[in-house]
Amino acid sequence: MFKYIVRRILQAIPLVFLITVIVFTLLKFSGDPLAYLAQDPTVTEADRFLLRAKLGLNDPMPLQYVHWLIGDNWYWRDIDGDGVVDEPGTRMGILRGDLGESFRFRKSVNDVFAEHLPRTLMLAGTAYIVTVVFALVIGVFAALRQYTIADNIITGFSFITFSLPVFLLALILVQVFAVEARKAGLPALPVSGLCDPRGDCSTDEVIRHLILPVLSLSLISIAGYSRYIRATMLEVINTDYVRTARSKGLSENRIIFLHALKNASLPLVTLIGLDIPGILSGAVITETIFSWPGMGYMFTQALDQLDAPLLVSFVLMIAIAVIAFQLLTDIVYAWLDPRIRYT
Repeated sequence: MFKYIVRRILQAIPLVFLITVIVFTLLKFSGDPLAYLAQDPTVTEADRFLLRAKLGLNDPMPLQYVHWLIGDNWYWRDIDGDGVVDEPGTRMGILRGDLGESFRFRKSVNDVFAEHLPRTLMLAGTAYIVTVVFALVIGVFAALRQYTIADNIITGFSFITFSLPVFLLALILVQVFAVEARKAGLPALPVSGLCDPRGDCSTDEVIRHLILPVLSLSLISIAGYSRYIRATMLEVINTDYVRTARSKGLSENRIIFLHALKNASLPLVTLIGLDIPGILSGAVITETIFSWPGMGYMFTQALDQLDAPLLVSFVLMIAIAVIAFQLLTDIVYAWLDPRIRYT
């Protein structure tokens, strides 16, 4: 297993490098990240030139990538364009822990991530816990009551919910629990931000702001995950080893939750392993609709201004997370099913 893990990590290094090269190149061909300054009458052409020089945007694109990768403290720059080097670079590069400076937020990418990532983990982590718990309960319940009225109701609700786009589901929730609830004189849920606009950031207030975004993220996933659990449980509970366990007199709960569910959860492990990196990226649509100040909302703001250091670092983080969780998924597979071995 150890050799397998080392081999997977070594295989991931050139893949991550290639991903960053492609994203960096596409962003550079997409336009000028400082084009918005042309609409500001207080910013002169000379100011824009100096800013471009300080940010290294006048350098050739391969050199800009090298600056982002290993830093520019080895490189002396001509800031004012007079042909004389003025100062050395100060950025350290991602290989030394410095992700660069964000054009959009005017501060270190490390600081931007440190500010927004905990909020995304709070939102998406809560939604994911809710999703897994309810999907397991609903999926097992539907499988044990196959073709009953309860199973048919769950199936119909799952198909309808899973077919809804996330933005439409979010708008429906806003209409029902905020607009209509207020009209009916009922307690209405907040629809934007992390805290009350008056400055109340207590735990209760944050939880109230979490409810609608969490529902928007979890309902569709619950519908999809529960269908997988139902299908795999139906396959497992009809296998020979389950019938053998029943013939030995084991309790039904022990058979279902200790023997059957462990094997039925293998496909769900794959889904979870592929979906968890999305927690780091943030739910872009949901965070934008509810103005939740997380990674997804930050991504849309950075994309508006082609903030290359922030966007490439963001993609790098997601790529590393995808590779790491795929590897973790393989390890969990081997733990759940002893028949699986990696050599």
